[in-house]
Amino acid sequence: MAKYLAQIVVMGAQVVGRAFARALKQEFAASQAAAQARNSAGQHSAAASSITGMSLQEAQQILHVCELTPEAIQKNYEHLFKVNDKSVGGSFYLQSKVVRAKERLDEELSIQTQDKQQSHQKTET
Repeated sequence: MAKYLAQIVVMGAQVVGRAFARALKQEFAASQAAAQARNSAGQHSAAASSITGMSLQEAQQILHVCELTPEAIQKNYEHLFKVNDKSVGGSFYLQSKVVRAKERLDEELSIQTQDKQQSHQKTET
């Protein structure tokens, strides 16, 4: 009786161990694929963040834009730049943050444009 019980426990442990190993392999493969996708799309963006000293999310929050469209960025930039002008009682610090946010978003737009052109060229060849 004890012998059969021990065999059942060992078999159950083997089944669970194999399932765990398979799940671990799948998770590792998915993680590698996500990292590769993030790496290829995000290399330029990360470089732009380090150069401008501002993340894309921070720049979007400063200029109050959800979508990266040149029109929305320019409209919000002009408004916030005028509102924060020192001659009308604004803050030079906030005005400079607005300028840096626009620079960061413009950089991101150019990166996205380059990526689209590169992917378009790859599909043509």
